[in-house]
Amino acid sequence: MFREKRLWQWGSHIILLLLSLACIGPFLLLFTASLTDEQSIIQNGYSFFPKDLSLAAYQYIWEQSSLIFNAYGITIFVTVFGTASSLIITSMLAYPLSRRDLPGGMFFAFLLFFALLFNGGLAPTYIIYTQLFELKNTLAALIIPGLLMNGFSVLMMRGFFMTTVPSSVLESASIDGASEFTVYRKIVMPLSLPILAVVGLLQGLLYWNDWFNGLVYLTNPNLYSLQTVMNQLMSNIQFLASNSSVGSLASGSMQELPSEAFRMAIAVISIAPIMIAYPFLQKYFVKGLAIGAVKG
Repeated sequence: MFREKRLWQWGSHIILLLLSLACIGPFLLLFTASLTDEQSIIQNGYSFFPKDLSLAAYQYIWEQSSLIFNAYGITIFVTVFGTASSLIITSMLAYPLSRRDLPGGMFFAFLLFFALLFNGGLAPTYIIYTQLFELKNTLAALIIPGLLMNGFSVLMMRGFFMTTVPSSVLESASIDGASEFTVYRKIVMPLSLPILAVVGLLQGLLYWNDWFNGLVYLTNPNLYSLQTVMNQLMSNIQFLASNSSVGSLASGSMQELPSEAFRMAIAVISIAPIMIAYPFLQKYFVKGLAIGAVKG
């Protein structure tokens, strides 16, 4: 029995190690490709052990450092503020919808589900946000349109409240004289840390990776987020690479433009903060699962 247990443990460790390498491998290839010479990529393709190393892609990005650092600050602010606001709004809508005694609760839930399936389209949405709410060229344009409240997140949080938060606890609090907001703030929220962590992580990734709002609602470069700036830089270098008459005016030959390596460098710079922050967020995610568990 002891021998079989040891074999099972070693087999499990080997399988998990292989799965970990399969997950880490693409990121390592991405990083090495960003450090590979452009001509080496064209001739030999991507490799974990490139023959010719080059920092040309990062040098090109460093030349735009002032714009990129400003975009980093905007992206961090939008991600933190937008995620916190989204959690508050989503939970405050999901909680009353989870109460079975809410008048018209099924009707409002149907409206929320209906909005997930149908929308007015890009043109009406753009007109409403720019002319009615006047969000064009404001930071609110990076926070509100399409991101601040997600109908799927509301329904997911509503289902969690209905199935996990004990109704007897809510009834006891109401009998003791607690208001609905007190029940929501002091009972429902502490018991809902797992779903808050999940929704918060998803919303944070949506805000961090969003480039569409910046493309549609912003024309001021000082308000561009990181993804919008990276998309713009990528478009610029592709334009130079495909137009020899324009590229001849730039310093260096067209062969030296690190278009392929630049793609990889952009991806590294974009995902690096998320990869650094995730191990710290994972601790709170697991802690939320433990604290939020309802024990009988």
